[in-house]
Amino acid sequence: MKLWDKGIKISKRIEDFTVGKDRELDLFLAPYDVIGTLAHITMLESIGLLSSDELKILKNELLAVYKNIQKGKFIIEEGVEDVHSEIEYLLTQKLGEAGKKIHSGRSRNDQVLVDLKLFSRDRLEIIVHAVKELFDAFIAQSEQHKNILLPGYTHLQVAMPSSFGLWFGAYAESLVDDLIFIQAAFEIANQNPLGSAAGYGSSFPLNRQMTTDLLGFKSMNYNVVYAQMGRSKLERSVSFAFASLASTISKFAMDACLYMSQNFGFISLPDELTTGSSIMPHKKNPDIFELLRANCNKLQALPSEVIILTNNLPSGYFRDFQLLKESFLPAFFRMQDCIEICTFIIKNIRVNEQSIHEEKYNYLFSVEEVNKSVLQGVPFREAYKKTAEDIASGKYTPERKVNHTHEGSIGNLCNDKIIHKMEEKISGFEFDSIHKAVEELLEEDEK
Repeated sequence: MKLWDKGIKISKRIEDFTVGKDRELDLFLAPYDVIGTLAHITMLESIGLLSSDELKILKNELLAVYKNIQKGKFIIEEGVEDVHSEIEYLLTQKLGEAGKKIHSGRSRNDQVLVDLKLFSRDRLEIIVHAVKELFDAFIAQSEQHKNILLPGYTHLQVAMPSSFGLWFGAYAESLVDDLIFIQAAFEIANQNPLGSAAGYGSSFPLNRQMTTDLLGFKSMNYNVVYAQMGRSKLERSVSFAFASLASTISKFAMDACLYMSQNFGFISLPDELTTGSSIMPHKKNPDIFELLRANCNKLQALPSEVIILTNNLPSGYFRDFQLLKESFLPAFFRMQDCIEICTFIIKNIRVNEQSIHEEKYNYLFSVEEVNKSVLQGVPFREAYKKTAEDIASGKYTPERKVNHTHEGSIGNLCNDKIIHKMEEKISGFEFDSIHKAVEELLEEDEK
């Protein structure tokens, strides 16, 4: 079944190529297509394009379809082009003429737009909660190990004292900034495109504010041409948000791979969380961090893929957009998996409290020696030169003490401030109002 079928038999080769992976990928969108349709037909009844009786039977049947989707029993049948066609086909088979009326005032263009926005909004909420759990894990490790020194490096050369508190806390604060990107993507997803039809509106007196309210959107995409242009804007904004978040996790994974190696030896994992070698019996490989790094690097490539597919398209709808789903929809699940496994592994990291005492880290404390002289009245450049001469002549002996008290330093992590920043960002998402609207839309159909 095709919603655009005019009775002309289409070449199977053309059909197979143009349908692509839609039947498989549209299963992700199925519950949202039902929710969007519930809002649409409620609006159609309000403007006289459906009777109250038709609305009632359509709602009841849509709710039954929704329940089958939730149970994993929904399929897009062979020969049916996409999820929109399957749901309309089911309604028409069951309800006859009433099922044929649900498409009035909309196109598959705004149908898939609203499905993608509802899907993205839902999945971004899951990502936000997962990020918060990852943040909490970093903060917990930062607090637990805040007094344990860790060698700091620049250019991969021994540099200055750091601490495990600083290291873990740095990634916690990085996640706060990542949420700014996610919040921007969420704001774009939280605007209603329904009613823009094929991108040029409709001669029906649609009530777009009504569907906006029913679906819990914060606002709508008012301009119908822009609503269609927003197809790639949504994917771009989400992909950049994921790239930012993936960059944080990938950098941490790279640190962990280095720090677990015998040349560093700063951290370790329980044996059961490592893998081995088929010929080297001593190996305990950090495969989890390597695959985290690789998966996150793939996510960082997503913005480029979205841009390449859409960058030279003029306004209006083009079938090119179909290919976005192949990378875009699975990215939400890849991102979630990366966040959750990172949270799990962080909770199990073991810290080597003695590494700082190795002789090769003596020079970590040279800046402390310079600063001590400056505090005694010696000009900084002279103190620097004197310490450099002592190091060159073998006279330098480190005290291995640090006294960093300013905000964000070893002795003053400001984790409470970072936690407050995270709480502010989380509170900026309006999840509760969305839940309420969608729950009311579904509950109404159960009456």
